[in-house]
Amino acid sequence: MRTTSNPAFRNLPTSGGSGSYAGFGQPYEAQQYGGYQSAPPTTGERPITIDDVVTKTAITLATTLATGFISAWLVLSGQAKPLTLMLPGLIIGLVVSLIIIFKRTPSAPLVLIYAAAEGVFLGAITGVFEGMFKGIAWQAILGTFGVFIAMLIVYKTGAIRVTPRLTKWIIGATVGAAVLMLGNLVLGLFGVNVGLRDGGTLAIVFSLVVIGIAAFNFLLDFEAANEMIRSGVPAKWAWWAAFGLMTTLVWLYLEILRLLSYLQRD
Repeated sequence: MRTTSNPAFRNLPTSGGSGSYAGFGQPYEAQQYGGYQSAPPTTGERPITIDDVVTKTAITLATTLATGFISAWLVLSGQAKPLTLMLPGLIIGLVVSLIIIFKRTPSAPLVLIYAAAEGVFLGAITGVFEGMFKGIAWQAILGTFGVFIAMLIVYKTGAIRVTPRLTKWIIGATVGAAVLMLGNLVLGLFGVNVGLRDGGTLAIVFSLVVIGIAAFNFLLDFEAANEMIRSGVPAKWAWWAAFGLMTTLVWLYLEILRLLSYLQRD
């Protein structure tokens, strides 16, 4: 499997299959009529299919949206302070995500707990931004799904192929952006403003670049999920794929929300 910047997709198991059981990159007809199928896993479990990945991702996303809407409503209605929801959601989501990554075993309960916690965290932040900029929440949600769908189309049509060179470029850009954001945060604690997050022109350009990097990370996520399908790993690993896709979605949503807030300032 190619390297990926998403830790959720690293060190995945393989069953030794040689073909594709039902992948992102294969036609529906090939999936239904015996084309590109790999040997079943030696564990005797049913191999993962594209339907498994789509279903588990949809369940995970629905969980995040449900808790997110509730959290945002509590903040906007004044029934809860943002920090009382934001901090627990952030801490629980971070801890559970680390458990999932280092445990290296798919777990539906853990993935759903992560999704619920992220929903609470994102909802609280969204409530704060919505209180300042009316309508920004729906704009950010629509923008996130728009980017996701666009990158899925790009991947399925082969308009951009996930080559080793592109993979290295995306990983390098992701690490570079993370270092810059961390450096900006540390400098900010000492009162130094480098302009990456102050809403100015540089901040807008930086957010656009980060959004582009996050979008390209979807290509690596799709490819990683497709590798799982081609290898014929057990169906339970669809929860792992759903978790990997959610981490990128959360990152993208936060950055789009931030960019929109910059653009709506006077």
